[in-house]
This record gives sequence, C-alpha cells and structure tokens, in this order.
Amino acid sequence: MVRTSPEFSQKRSGAYFTPTEVSAALVAWTIRKPSDRMIDPSCGDGEFLALHRNSVGIEQNPISAHKAIERAPGALVHEGDFFTWATETHERFECAAGNPPFIRYQTFKGETRKRAIALCSDLGAHFTGLASSWAPFLVATAGLLKPGGRMAFVVPAEIGHAPYAAPLLEYLVASFAKVQVIAVRKKLFPSLSEDCWLLYTDGFGGSATAIDFTVIDQFAPAQIPPAPTLHIDLGEWRAVWNQRLRPYLLPASVRQLYAQAVADPYTHRLADFAKVGIGYITGDNSFFHLRPSEARRLGIPDAYLQPAIRNGRAMPEHQITKATVEAWKRNDDPVLLLRLRQGQHLPKSIRDYLSSSAGREASQGYKCRNRAPWYAVPDVQIPDYVMSYMSGRQVNLVRNAAKVSCTNSVHSIRVKDAALAKRLLPEWSSPFVRLSCELEGHALGGGMLKLEPREAGRVMFPAASVAAEAKAADIEGAISTLQRWRHYAD
Repeated sequence: MVRTSPEFSQKRSGAYFTPTEVSAALVAWTIRKPSDRMIDPSCGDGEFLALHRNSVGIEQNPISAHKAIERAPGALVHEGDFFTWATETHERFECAAGNPPFIRYQTFKGETRKRAIALCSDLGAHFTGLASSWAPFLVATAGLLKPGGRMAFVVPAEIGHAPYAAPLLEYLVASFAKVQVIAVRKKLFPSLSEDCWLLYTDGFGGSATAIDFTVIDQFAPAQIPPAPTLHIDLGEWRAVWNQRLRPYLLPASVRQLYAQAVADPYTHRLADFAKVGIGYITGDNSFFHLRPSEARRLGIPDAYLQPAIRNGRAMPEHQITKATVEAWKRNDDPVLLLRLRQGQHLPKSIRDYLSSSAGREASQGYKCRNRAPWYAVPDVQIPDYVMSYMSGRQVNLVRNAAKVSCTNSVHSIRVKDAALAKRLLPEWSSPFVRLSCELEGHALGGGMLKLEPREAGRVMFPAASVAAEAKAADIEGAISTLQRWRHYAD
C-alpha cells in the first residue's frame, strides 16, 4: 500500500507540514490581489493552497495530494514529480509560497536529481552533487514566475552556512530586485532538530544590490515581512564571509574585527601550516576494532594491532599519551585496530578470524567488498594532532604523543610547518580562535557544532595586532550568541 511504502514516508519525502500561522503569513507576503496566480511546488496536504483559491500545487506523495484536493477544492493539484512538471509546463505565476521538502543529498538522487540539477543549470544556478533538494526547488520555482513575481518560503537554516546555499543565493540576487532572509532563533518546528528560517524575494527579473537580513528571536505573524536588521554588502559577503550569512548574527563590531583579521597578512588559517583530513574507514568497526581481551583470546600478535582513537568521546583534554592508551586497554575498550596490508603474510590466528562467521559477514559490507584485499583497511595514518569532528562547548584539539591512529569520527591533523604550528597552536583555546571555530563550522541538530575538514582548515589565528584589539568580553559574548543560535545548552 502507498500509505506504508518507504518511498512516501515522511522522513524520505521531507514532508513536515507547516504551522498555520507561518503559512498564512507567507501567503499574505506574496499575494497582492485576488487574481494573483500562486504556485506551491511541494504542496503536501494543501496548507498553503487552502489560503488562496487561485493556486496550483504539485505533490509527489499520492496520499498528500488527495488530501490537498479535499482541503483546497478551489486549487489545481498535480500529482507527480515537480521537476518534470516544471520542465514541461508553459504556465507562469505572479507568486509562489510553500515549504519545499528538505531531503539530503544521500536520498535526493537518481533521475529526479538529474532533472533538478539540469533544470537549475539551464536557469543559471549550478549545484554540486551535495545539494539538498530544497535549493533546486526554489530555483526551479523562480523560473516559473512572471516578471515582477514574488516568493515566500520556509527554508532550512542551512541557507546561512551550507556551501550549496551559495549558488542559490547568487542566483536569487541576480534574479530578484529584493532578497530577504529572516533568521528565526526559536524553532518553527519544535519537534524537529532542524532549524528553519524564512526567505522572501520580490521583483523577479531584476537584481539585488544587497541581501536584506532580519534577525528575530521568535516568529510573529504579520501581513508584510519584518523590517531588515541590516543590508548585507554582497562584496563583503563573498570576500570576507565565504558567502555565509551566519556571521551576520553577530554585532557589527565583532564582524569588523574578524574582517580586519582576515585582511591582515600576519593572520594565518589552520590550513596554512597543517593538513586537515579524515581518519580511516574500516567498513565494519565492530570487526576491525578489537578489545585487548578479544585479541588475547584470538591469539592475534601485537604486530598486527594498531592502537586507535575511535571517536571524540574518547579524547582526553590535552594530549593522548602512552598512559591514555594503557587506560583504554585496562578498561578493555575496543581500541586495537586490526591493521593488515596487501601481500602481507598472515599467521593462522588471523586467517581463522578472517574466515570466521563475523569475518564473512564483514567482507560483504559495501566498503570491504569494494577493496582488495577486503581486510586491508586503507588510509591508516598517525596524525600529529586529533580534532573533534562534532563538538558542544568547544572544539577539542589534542596532541597525539602516543602515535595512535584515528577513525573518520575525528579529524586527523598533520603539521606541515612545525615552527608556525609551535607558535600558533597554543592559542587554540583563546577566545578569538574559539569564535573562529563557531564561524567557520556549522550547527547540527541537538546543539552540536560540526567542522568539516575544509571548514576546520579555515579556522583563523589572528595577527597579534588584531588580537590585541579584541575585547575578551565581546568575543565571549559573540561565542555565546552563536551557541544560543545552535541551541547548545537550551
């Protein structure tokens, strides 16, 4: 039955329906007169369509489509894939409103993704394969507007920091006279970990000279969009902030100081003196990581075992020492990586383990069956430092004095310039560097801060002259602001 089909589950389809007060406000922002023709590209159960009779909705989920027909009898509802419909239709609209599905790139794939990316490319927006579905939805919808048209949408807060949000925003400022992003701190969907902001555009066919940015603590229904908090200069947004909006949550004085550090030739990024990478991927952690008691029972020689840190929870405060590793072993933690190489002679105890039922099962995993031999874990490194991948209060960076390896649950830091590293890394816990971690990283659900390797490489160590100007109270306040926005300790 369609009702129970995984294809149309709420999680896979990204269908989380919008609170009425939010949808009513967005429709009010876009409708100028009763004759305006409105489109909702992913209409769900018809929440937006029911608010304006002269509407068209598209919905891929047949159950939701039939609910929309019942709920909005005056609207026209098409059941099917929006990108196919958008490619084929000749109809154009005065306005658009809705809540596009937020489907991450892992499940936004196949022919639907190909159609979406191709259509957006034809319209002038070029997305990579890592774009989530909502961004192409907005570009394709804008392409269906008449000159002067308007849009109002719920969008994930990722519009403020995701790399794939940059081509979306570049397209919008090149296509609309007005582009406004409303950052809402209190969750619009309290039951979801995902934060949502609002997007309003006007004057399709024009071009914007700035991005209007509005910062509010809580959404309040209104017939018109809230006034902008500031007008973001596009040149500064591109050159200083790497096309991110999230830094504009901070006071102007802090942004100016950070921009001053960016421009100073004596400022350094982490990537200037260290390479940030991910650790190894085993394909089956429970098989390849042994407890000391298991290794003894199986008779696996120490020469084939590499101590490793598996996740950020195991990281000590300052450095990983031999005493740290001995403590892991005393606790019988699974910290011994079975490190085997291609062409290596293997003793009988290891051959028996590889041919066991657990070994046969591990060998069929995706990563294992696509490498030769399946049991040789690639990219096992001994980093100089280990960094937490996801963090709460602060991003941890610890020295790897014990020469352990690490999985991809933490970052591997290998120093390229020892002198510069020796001078700068003691500043890792300083307020300015901690603020840089917040600005260069991005928020995850549950209040966590995530730093991808590329983002970690951008963490900034300010020039001494800039650091001397920084007021610790202002920087700590900025850190607290960003932590509140990612709901850490809410």
